[in-house]
Amino acid sequence: MLVDAVVADRRVSARVRVPPGEVVALLGANGAGKSTLLGVAAGLLRPDRGRVELDGRVLLSVGTSGPDDTSAAAGAPGGPVDVPPHRRGVALLAQEALLFPHLSVLDNVAFGPRAAGAGRRAARQSAQRWLERVDVAHLADRRPGQLSGGQAQRVAVARALAAQPRALLLDEPMAALDVAAAPEVRQLLRRVLSAPPTGSAPPVLLVTHDPLDALALADRAVVLDAGRVVEEGPVREVLAQPRSAFAARLAGLDLLAGTAASGGLLTAAGHPVAGVLDPGCRPGEPAVAVFSPAAVAVHRDHPAPGASSPRNALAVTVTAVEPRGALVRVRARLEAGAAEALEAGPVLAADVTAASAADLDLVPGARVWFAVKAAEVAVHAARR
Repeated sequence: MLVDAVVADRRVSARVRVPPGEVVALLGANGAGKSTLLGVAAGLLRPDRGRVELDGRVLLSVGTSGPDDTSAAAGAPGGPVDVPPHRRGVALLAQEALLFPHLSVLDNVAFGPRAAGAGRRAARQSAQRWLERVDVAHLADRRPGQLSGGQAQRVAVARALAAQPRALLLDEPMAALDVAAAPEVRQLLRRVLSAPPTGSAPPVLLVTHDPLDALALADRAVVLDAGRVVEEGPVREVLAQPRSAFAARLAGLDLLAGTAASGGLLTAAGHPVAGVLDPGCRPGEPAVAVFSPAAVAVHRDHPAPGASSPRNALAVTVTAVEPRGALVRVRARLEAGAAEALEAGPVLAADVTAASAADLDLVPGARVWFAVKAAEVAVHAARR
């Protein structure tokens, strides 16, 4: 599946390809363009320019013609193509189950096969099999209003897959579930996506903010920032060696951007950061320095140079202090001149003990120093 779209008023210009049988996690902050791409793929949003292909079939092709030009929506030669949502063979599973309230669970799941032309009996038999696969066959006669959130989402999964879609779009399917139901539905999705009954798995595009969803369900991750693809690769690689601010936050890591330099990184503001360069990271090229909040020591005064390893000392202003069990996470913004802020709000974090937080009087507004050994800082090549 190919989704290539430019949506000018949302400042989105991105291209994502999902091979058959692969699950791609689409990651990014709110407003990055994730739902826009999903809407284009599903046929719910027409871009200014773009193309959607699935199994060699063009579902959307619009170029310089305006969005109101539908003269060739059915695929007239040389004109725009815009196949309507119900004819695309694409299933969308949203945050809310969105089941038909007037139908039973069984008939909700049978809706897809019926819409595809199956007879009532065959559609119901298919629906029953899918309800068994998602472990809610005993709820077949209930109405959606009688289901819990987790049960309803299981039925929604069955309904989406019973239609035998050629592509599956998942829009944060666990976001509306409680802490008990979310792991169950995640495990369910992992099971049904990894073992399709037909033997051929459709391409799956998953929008999520949860690293657990990406790790458990996806083969590859694509990170969007301000409507552009800024990073992509195997999920574990993206989370272990992030090249973007969002991926670093998702992985619970600190990140500074700049250019690679001998012995580390030079931020855009000209501040040197000592670190260990990846073999493929060449001086002068775009790069990011990544380190764990657990590797950061907090000082009231400028720390003395380390005896065994060079240390980075960053002047910061505390913005938040968050209890985390036995530890406290201190979030802080780099002071002007120390490094270029990646975006508004806190950009770095340090994990310290509660006793240390009290001794250092770490409160919002406090000016302190974050220190981290060069050996704890990994410098990776970044996308231009």
